[in-house]
Amino acid sequence: MDLTQSSTDAKPAAPRRALPPLMSLTEAAARRLQALYEGGNAGQLLRISVGTKGCSGLSYDMHFVDGAGPTDERVTDRGVSVLIDRKASLFLIGSVMDYEVKELSAGFTFTNPNEKGRCGCGESFHV
Repeated sequence: MDLTQSSTDAKPAAPRRALPPLMSLTEAAARRLQALYEGGNAGQLLRISVGTKGCSGLSYDMHFVDGAGPTDERVTDRGVSVLIDRKASLFLIGSVMDYEVKELSAGFTFTNPNEKGRCGCGESFHV
């Protein structure tokens, strides 16, 4: 008997379906990031993580880095890339990052389907 062949007929593995993107960007967020990447943050990427803060426990943390860390995941949408800390992945799956300009403030915001609630001041969330 040839030991390199299996005596059972194995079915071919079913094709894996594509996973949804970890996170997506709105057009406004992509335009703002592109402007930052072309300006004072040239050569850097925005890294998004989740830390502990505030009344509800979790908050989004964003800072510019020179390159991806060994466990960072790169998300590219609308022609721009951001890095996601792998530890934050489960909290961010399906999130949409936007850039909003209001009368007295401007900044990146997140619409996160995993959030179960936010604190009253909006600084933190819980899942």
